[in-house]
Amino acid sequence: MIKKILISQPKPTSEKSPYFDIEKEFNVKCDFHPFFKVEGLTSKEFRQQKINILDYTAVVFTSRHAIDNFFKLAKDLRVTIPEDMKYFCVIENIAFYIQKYVQYRKRKVFFGNTGKLADLVPLMMKHKDEKYLIPMSSAHQNDDVKTLLDSKGLNHKECIMYRTVSNDFTEEEKKAFDYDMLLFFSPTGVKALKKNFPDFEQGDIKIGTFGTTTAQTVGDEGLRLDMQAPTKEHPSMSSALKAFLKEGK
Repeated sequence: MIKKILISQPKPTSEKSPYFDIEKEFNVKCDFHPFFKVEGLTSKEFRQQKINILDYTAVVFTSRHAIDNFFKLAKDLRVTIPEDMKYFCVIENIAFYIQKYVQYRKRKVFFGNTGKLADLVPLMMKHKDEKYLIPMSSAHQNDDVKTLLDSKGLNHKECIMYRTVSNDFTEEEKKAFDYDMLLFFSPTGVKALKKNFPDFEQGDIKIGTFGTTTAQTVGDEGLRLDMQAPTKEHPSMSSALKAFLKEGK
């Protein structure tokens, strides 16, 4: 029976989180501990790439981390982002996040529907005269992005603006690691489990994942996948978890 669940994300800041409702409904305890954290590059590190942000007329964002670190670096570099800069985001909720930094105007913010860069490309091609800058993580292999955008004849440049580092458990946290279920949201999180617990044996511990690449990484690491999201019926991890607990697996 599942009584204690580790969710590899930061603890929700809102009391209205569905995970807190799940705790009450199913009498389980949810702990939150990201297996990795994001660090932005320093302005000195970024300068080594010899990229001038103002040489570009549009920025492509694949995550909120990319947005945060783009505007942080611009501030650190004392670069004023032009009012007419255009922003292309892989999905709508990332596009809305831009409001944290700039006034949201539909004429300069564009977004895709699937969260995949390939599905954003047709929209980018409608603005073929733009010079695109693509902020990325150091963990990302940018060859696939370059190949895709080159094949469409787009003027673009990929750059590293942030990196993921392991958010290691303390020795005390390792001793208290007695969960019945683990939930992962990225391949990095799954790999960090093995880094923190090299002798980890899954046994009866259930593993749930969000996203196809995360699910694949579970198998690649020799682990068993018990629950996967999103699905048509359960588009969120919390929805999938609730259904899983209802089935009493």
